[in-house]
Amino acid sequence: MSALASHRKPRGRTAISTPAVGFTTAALAGVTLLSSQNASASPAAPAEPKPSIEDVQKKVDDLYRQAGTATQKYNRAKEATAEQRREVGKLLDEAAERTEALNESRRALGGYAAAQYRSGAVAPTAALVFADSPQSYFDQTQLMERLSDRQRSAVSAYETERAAAAKQRAEAAKSLEALTASQETLRAGKQEVQAKLREARELLSKLTAEEKARLAEIERRKAEEARRKAEAQARAEAEAAAAAEADRERRRAQEQQAQQEQQGQQGQQGQSQGSGTGSGTESGSGTASGGDTDAGYAAKAGKVLDFARAQLGKPYVWGASGPSSYDCSGLTQAAWRAAGVSLPRTTWDQVKAGKRVATEDLLPGDLVFFYDDISHVGIYIGDGMMIHAPKPGANVREESIYYMPIYGSVRPA
Repeated sequence: MSALASHRKPRGRTAISTPAVGFTTAALAGVTLLSSQNASASPAAPAEPKPSIEDVQKKVDDLYRQAGTATQKYNRAKEATAEQRREVGKLLDEAAERTEALNESRRALGGYAAAQYRSGAVAPTAALVFADSPQSYFDQTQLMERLSDRQRSAVSAYETERAAAAKQRAEAAKSLEALTASQETLRAGKQEVQAKLREARELLSKLTAEEKARLAEIERRKAEEARRKAEAQARAEAEAAAAAEADRERRRAQEQQAQQEQQGQQGQQGQSQGSGTGSGTESGSGTASGGDTDAGYAAKAGKVLDFARAQLGKPYVWGASGPSSYDCSGLTQAAWRAAGVSLPRTTWDQVKAGKRVATEDLLPGDLVFFYDDISHVGIYIGDGMMIHAPKPGANVREESIYYMPIYGSVRPA
């Protein structure tokens, strides 16, 4: 029993471990408390402030403008791609014609080779057809001397067509490479436009109803300011038109007075002056050409405006040129086409397609361009107003030309 008793665990050992557990728990609690105190003492990272409505409005406008610029890049790439596609098609058609001519020459040589084979010998023409390098074989003078005139002519035609076909294939391959590069540029441009528009939509989607109402109020004030400037432009145009009409009336009165005085002098001179008295009565002919030019432009501009007004309410779609939707330069191009005038596709090219005019000298039908990067264009209709395809989510509408910063204006015809 004593031996067994010597192997028993002392009952007091359990009591010895208890303080250790209690100490560990207390230590952990202390560490936790200290960590909490340190965390509460260290300042939390400041939350990023929410942008103001004015900042959102500026950002969205900037994104739309960037999308407009990217759209013009896309339009230019699309136009270049279409031109390259036509060029590649033309080259492939020519290559097919060359290939047919080459096959015809090859058939002629084959006929000679077959005839020589039937005669029981591998004659020079047959050797030529089966040679790995016909050109090197032709260079052998003794071979050429053994060919007949008809055979020599067939060999020459074959070589000519073979070289032309090879050249045509090389040109077609080069054009195809350029077309592939343009198509890649086109895809990249499309992705860029879509990314800008997607970012603008995401910004707008995060606004509350109250913020959207405030944004609409900002837009309303902006439009009101642009309208006041348009009204000032309309008054200036009316005053200029009245002054021009008064000047024309004054000149007509002066011309009539001069004619009456001339007729009075001619009457006093009597019939002794002969029949030469009618030679000075053709006054005013020098001003007719200017009036005819103005009338011709006004007639074309009338067709442009009729077309543009018929598109009011149709949606803006980037890259579109009608008839159901338009982007800004697609609308101006289509409108002037209705008047018989061909304009380039992009704003960057349209701004070069006509006579530059000052804002105060604008006439209906003129094109007004906006922003430093010339990424937007509208059709002037008079009184400081224009018709344009504004931006994604909006329809073709009338608006003040002062709604956006003006770059310059052009009279296309």
